[in-house]
Amino acid sequence: MPTFKSRVLMLTAGALFATSACGGNASVPSYTSQVSAPGASTVVPNDTTSILKKLTKNVEIGSTVDPKNGDMGPRAISLVRSTFGLLKKGDVLVCNFADSAGTADKGTTMEVLEPAPHAKPARFTQSTKIEGCDGDAVTATNQVYGAGLASGLVSRFNQSGKFEKSHGSPIEAPFDDADAFCGLAYAPEDIYIADAKTGAILKLAFVPVSSGNVKVTQVIAGFGVNKGSGWSALGPSGIQYNSTRIGSLCNDTLYIVDGVDNTVVAVSNASNLLAKDEIVVQPGGKTFKCTDKSKTCATLVYSGSPLNAPVASALLPNGNLIVANTKGGNTLVELTPSGKVLDTKTIDTSSTADIFGLVATGTTDSDTVLFYTDTNTNTLQELEQ
Repeated sequence: MPTFKSRVLMLTAGALFATSACGGNASVPSYTSQVSAPGASTVVPNDTTSILKKLTKNVEIGSTVDPKNGDMGPRAISLVRSTFGLLKKGDVLVCNFADSAGTADKGTTMEVLEPAPHAKPARFTQSTKIEGCDGDAVTATNQVYGAGLASGLVSRFNQSGKFEKSHGSPIEAPFDDADAFCGLAYAPEDIYIADAKTGAILKLAFVPVSSGNVKVTQVIAGFGVNKGSGWSALGPSGIQYNSTRIGSLCNDTLYIVDGVDNTVVAVSNASNLLAKDEIVVQPGGKTFKCTDKSKTCATLVYSGSPLNAPVASALLPNGNLIVANTKGGNTLVELTPSGKVLDTKTIDTSSTADIFGLVATGTTDSDTVLFYTDTNTNTLQELEQ
């Protein structure tokens, strides 16, 4: 079983220094996955070893309730990969979706927890700009982009949790966000945003790279939405970014979970997404219309059972995915990038959806661990081997 110290070291293994677009000219450790993804020019064969089957020990890390205003309902979680400001490498950042009364869409805080048992939550930030907090993307230099389903904004906070800037239209109801940086010097670092009202995927990009000029573009349209509210809302979410370096080029794939159509979708060469509606998801969520397939397009990874209203996902170090259902007993589903189901694990058989945040860490199959949020107990949990 990986110890707390070894897990922290895993996060920085193989790191090198690069320049982040989100962080100006600061030198920061890069982070990239060890495998290529679907649609890439160099593809590593799928790892068909089930990691989920190995994760047999459940450890409670600690409460995610904000110590000052009592916000609860942990939703999105992100891993901190370097030390800047209030965030230290190895920390887990959690977004609270509900207020102290448990009312959904009213949470306005993010908490930091060390990934060790009996950790105490420390407030990173509190702001009405992230009301209904359901996204907390962390950049290479620990700037944080918080998404607020109720506020309709994605807002940037500096390394000390101070609000800096908000982004609205064409964003309407941000449902998830994720950082995308392949680790190369002067490579773009983008934020991808899922929208629960429009069914779109938007890209917050710095144009040109390393500038302060931000452009938000709806690059994918057509994902299903159920027009639900609070915890019952469904739409595109569970965004995961996977990349490898080939010489001086980024080789990347974006994964998106569709909770309405019960699918997982892969977008090849995601950094080539530049223009409005370059990809349009067709009704049913299984086929796609692409402006230029030679540059970027979407493919169906998996659809149907055992997926059941999934919202969260985690990218494993070996390139496989774990997806969390919100119906049918809080079941985790492990998939290869080619769509083979490797295992399922039911965390809680209650009818209440509990798992809305997932993140994995490790460097090999044998040291991978999985963090998840439990909204029933308002805690951060960890599955270990």
